[in-house]
Amino acid sequence: MCRLFGMSSGAQRTRATFWLLDAPDSLSDQSRHDPDGTGLGFFDADGTPEVHKAPIAAYKDRSFAEEAKRVESSTFLAHIRFASTGNLTVRNTHPFEQNGRLFAHNGVIEGLDRLDVELGQDRSLVQGDTDSERFFALITRETRNHGGDVSAGIEHAAGWIAEHLPVYALNLIVTTPQELWALRYPDTHQLYVLQRSGGGQHGNRHLDHSGTAGRMRIHSQQLADTSAVVIASERMDDNPDWRLMASGELLHLGPDLTTTGRTVLHSKPMHLLSLNDLRPDAAASQKAA
Repeated sequence: MCRLFGMSSGAQRTRATFWLLDAPDSLSDQSRHDPDGTGLGFFDADGTPEVHKAPIAAYKDRSFAEEAKRVESSTFLAHIRFASTGNLTVRNTHPFEQNGRLFAHNGVIEGLDRLDVELGQDRSLVQGDTDSERFFALITRETRNHGGDVSAGIEHAAGWIAEHLPVYALNLIVTTPQELWALRYPDTHQLYVLQRSGGGQHGNRHLDHSGTAGRMRIHSQQLADTSAVVIASERMDDNPDWRLMASGELLHLGPDLTTTGRTVLHSKPMHLLSLNDLRPDAAASQKAA
């Protein structure tokens, strides 16, 4: 199953030394189960988005680990891909960038011909073949149509898809230089959030998630002094403050880490797909490792 990871430290830039190629539960180790692509998105100090990605597994991509160890950002977005739609190419590897925003998705959307018609001229935003990048293009259009309101863009794009297209899951994360949005919909896959004060539970610890339940590890010495919010496809340690997002919940993290969440999709998709409804390759991509 594809894995999502997002983190925001608000206005405070944080060094991304939190992922280790040799960590026992690292993203690179996890990519042995999700072998079709690795991507890391972040922002330079001037707000320029950067995406480092490759259509191969993280454990085979030494540059992934090297880049992750040296970059610094206020927000990070990572994705380990198990392909369901589109060939194994860089242009089909998450995260995607549009209008200065970064996006990654975990799930399956079908009926892409109808989605292309709905996108119209905004189909030109899509460089690859995936359902995910098309979904992002619809969010980009709806954000523009709602005066740059990303929350409204996500709500209306996801709502249109839920009403008109066959859907297995629409879990997503969107980031800007100092903001982050996450949507869990429906309850097909899990998506967790952890609001962490500087120093964690005991007030003097760097961030170091490596619990037995997790398949990835993050580490940041700087978060001994800095608050952060983490979004992940699974609990990453035994911290009791991990919260499973509700189905249909849209979460927004502001520049000061103010967190707001509300249910924007109250019912299941009109055409909810099961694993048995999916093509064999798509079904294999959605099974838990």
